[in-house]
Parts: sequence; C-alpha cells; structure tokens
Amino acid sequence: MTSSEIALTAQHPSTTSPGTEPEPTRHAQPATHSAPRRPIWPHHSMWKHLGLHILVPVLLGIGMTLAYLGAFHEPTPHHLPVAIVGQGAQAQVFAEKLNDQAPDQLDVRTVATAAEARKLVHDRTLAGAFETTSTQANLYIATAASATTAEVVQKAFQPIAFQLKLPYNVVDVAPVGKHDATGQGIFFLLVGLSVGGYAVAAAVAAVTGKHGLLARVLVPVLASAVVSAIIVGIAAYVYHVFDRNVVQVWLISWLYDALVMWIGVALMPILRSWTVLAMTVLFVQLNFTSSGGIFQKALEPGFFAALNDFWAGAGWLNSVTALVYFPGQAWGTDAAVLGIWAGVACVAVLVSHLVVRHHERVAAAKAVAPHMAAA
Repeated sequence: MTSSEIALTAQHPSTTSPGTEPEPTRHAQPATHSAPRRPIWPHHSMWKHLGLHILVPVLLGIGMTLAYLGAFHEPTPHHLPVAIVGQGAQAQVFAEKLNDQAPDQLDVRTVATAAEARKLVHDRTLAGAFETTSTQANLYIATAASATTAEVVQKAFQPIAFQLKLPYNVVDVAPVGKHDATGQGIFFLLVGLSVGGYAVAAAVAAVTGKHGLLARVLVPVLASAVVSAIIVGIAAYVYHVFDRNVVQVWLISWLYDALVMWIGVALMPILRSWTVLAMTVLFVQLNFTSSGGIFQKALEPGFFAALNDFWAGAGWLNSVTALVYFPGQAWGTDAAVLGIWAGVACVAVLVSHLVVRHHERVAAAKAVAPHMAAA
C-alpha cells in the first residue's frame, strides 16, 4: 500500500474484514398508520349543517303544497254572475228560484234579450246567460275568458235544460284560438315570463351588486326587454298561442318582467340565500294561484280571490287576455296595477341600494377604527 492509500483507509475504515462480503444495505420500512375509524352515527354538527341547507327547499315544498292545493283542490263557485234571458214575471221568478237554490254560488239576474246577454258575456260582465225558447235551450259562454268557468256554467244549466226536455245548445261568443285548445296558453306564458324573470334577476343582482344605483335600475330594464321578447316570440311565432297585438303583449310583458327583476335585484343583497324563497312566494305561490289563469276568482277561496284584485300576475293576465281575445275592451285598470307594482319595485331597489351602502360604510369604519387607535 502506498502512503496515500493508507491515509484514505484510515479516514474511511471498512466495516468488513478482508475476505468477507459486505452485508446488504437494509432500508428502514416506513411506518404504517391505520386510518381513524369513522363513527357509525354522524356527528351532530353534520345534522345542523344539513338542516341549514335543506331548510329553504323544505319551506318551498310546503309553501307550494299549501298554495296550490289551497287554491285549486276544490274549485267552487262564489257568487258567479250569470243571467236568465227573458222579460216579465216568469223570468224573474226563474232567476230568484236559482238564487235560492244556490245562494252563495250563483248571482242570477235577468236580461231582456239574447243580444244583450251575448254582449254582457263577451264583455266578461257575465260568466254565462241561459235562454229558453219553444224549441231549445241556449247557453251563452265565453271560453276565452276562462275555459274552466265556462265548464262550470255548462254543468250548472245542463240539468235545467234536461228537466225542461229541451235540446241543449251552447253558444261560445268568444272562443279560444285554434292553437290554444285549453284556453290556458296565456297563463303558461305568464309562467315562462315569471320564472325567466326571477331567474335572470339573480344573475343581474350578482353583476350589478358592486355598481351604482343607475346600473341596478337600467340593467333589469334591458334584460327584461330581451327575456320578454324571446318568451313572447316563442308563444306567438313558434306555438301560435295568439296572433294579434303581439307588440302590445310584448310591451306589457316587458313591464311585468322588469318589475320582477327589480324586486329580485332589491331583495338579493338583503335576503341573500333567502331570496329564492321570497321570489317563489311572490311570483309563483301567490302569483299563479291568484292570476285567474286556471280558475277565475269566482271559483277560488276568498284569500286567493282577494289577491286577484291587486296582484301583478292577475294584472298582466287580464291585460293580455283583453288584448288577445277581447280587442277594444278596456284594460287600463289592469295595466295600472302593473304600473303600481313597477313603482314599488323601483322604490325597493333604491331602499336596498341605500341599505347596502350604509352597511359598507359601517364596515369600513370598523376596519379603520383599530388602526386609528393604534396610531
């Protein structure tokens, strides 16, 4: 060995003696840890978390059940306005007899002629008018006003015609369109406008929430114009639910969707996750049930019948029904209902904006206070 090899051996002594094989290197085995066992029954915090998440859906289901069954489960006439065609004591006695038989269901009056009866039915003043001649019994109805009401009136007077042994002739003075067999196409248009309106309102509220008041007012106007144009266009030009006054129907629908979006934009920053519940109550549970699209107010319980006089959906549906099926008939009062709702919705946007800005100022002041105290 050279002196350098001896020195190297001294610095790094071998662990094996000469003539023996080195032992193989042993690698340490990684420690194994078993996963913690999960309890069979979930922790109570999970149930609390779950409860908070399903509360709104459960309330939605309960509310929909109460509203729809409450309004529609047992349609019964309440002072339904009808008439007996005829003059003299005999017609008057006949009308009084019907009133006595169903005092809370029918409001029976007399009209002098069939022409007057047809006009009053067409004007939606009467739900039906019954006339007897020497050869037949005529019933005047208007299915365009409400197909379900027309059906109720037919069932009310059909037994009388049979008792008189007269042929029963139903005269529809305002029939529905040929592509709207049920007479409820306009109501389903209301459903599309409402759902589209408050669904878009959530997106508009999210986008305009950090912007000024002008954006929160104008963006819903533009969005509602587009949404209502698409939905009305589908009803008019794809399914041909109606074929007249399309522009006027769109303008009324634009106003309706705008007020729906304004209310959604106003509520979102304040109610947050509860906004869906609030909008569903306003524009589904109370709106559809009171609109008169399925059953008119004379066939509904008192609560929903009362809503029909001032709720937004009823104002829209009555206006559009007049435009589509009863041209020339006044609908200014119903349009005024929508105008009042739109005014309230704009005020709600303003109030919501002021509340949000106040909370932002308070939060900013709290954030600055510790720094000022430290200085």
